[in-house]
Amino acid sequence: MKSIKTTSGSPGGRLIGVIYLSYFLLAILAQVLGQHNLSALSNATNVLSNILYLTLVFLFFFLFKPVNRLVSLIAAIVGAAGCLIGTVGIFDPAAPLISPLWFFGPYCLLIGCLIFRSTFLPRILGVLMALAGIGWLTYLSPLEKYFDLYIKILGVLAEASLMLWLIVKGVNKLRWEEEFRLMPNSAPH
Repeated sequence: MKSIKTTSGSPGGRLIGVIYLSYFLLAILAQVLGQHNLSALSNATNVLSNILYLTLVFLFFFLFKPVNRLVSLIAAIVGAAGCLIGTVGIFDPAAPLISPLWFFGPYCLLIGCLIFRSTFLPRILGVLMALAGIGWLTYLSPLEKYFDLYIKILGVLAEASLMLWLIVKGVNKLRWEEEFRLMPNSAPH
């Protein structure tokens, strides 16, 4: 098995990892604040975490565009819709008729597929993200009550693994650039 060589000059991989970590920390803080009946602070923190996740969605779009432009665009649209619905739900929990998980499940699944097909990140991260996406969708079914803990563990494991890989290793810049060069319409006309 070939090792994945990474460079610090990767196309935003480490920055994406830091934004991912910031999102995680703010989302956890929002939950803690909510449990301590600090609703206004919890809501504000949730909005900030959603803004960070939306930023992450668009950064992932540009990162994975060389792998498959259409799938990356669909993932970005689905992820952005989930952020929008999640943000509306912060201010009016009764308003959204659709759970954000209907969007974040497919988003993780699509990101997992893009990672798996890429040459600049380890495939195991793609497998984990795809499984997390399936898990988030399962969370919306009656099976959720049987698998709740496992779904949460899988989701956190997958996203934390990707986040930590990006922070520590970044992406293989040479392979990303190669995929970018092979992308249709990437050469000057």
